[in-house]
Amino acid sequence: MWQEFKKFAMRGNVIDLAVGVVIGAAFTGIVNSLVKDVIMPPIGWLMGGIDFSEFFFVLKGPHLATLADAQKAGAVTINYGLFINTIINFIVVAIALFILIRAINRLKTPTPETPAEPSEEVLLLRDIRDALKK
Repeated sequence: MWQEFKKFAMRGNVIDLAVGVVIGAAFTGIVNSLVKDVIMPPIGWLMGGIDFSEFFFVLKGPHLATLADAQKAGAVTINYGLFINTIINFIVVAIALFILIRAINRLKTPTPETPAEPSEEVLLLRDIRDALKK
């Protein structure tokens, strides 16, 4: 059983998957920072200084000004602003992956080969065809 597990664990796909998960986890931090620190501030500024992370509904409990205060007071909230941030996060990740996969596919696509010189038989047949057209 140990040998079978060792064989499974050392297959290329498993190692590739592990590397992908580790890189994906690191990439998540980058994307979260990009959305939170770069994309959302200008969007909020364009919308009059709105901070999406502070958009919430209080279902039960005190109605306070900030989400942190409401949660600290034990209020039950629907945090739709954080949901908007998460959707933007997803869109940024999807676009980044699309660009990455597109670049990889372009590298994998073989360059078109120039056609080989036609054989002597083909050249003779072309000469006959051209002579018959005259």
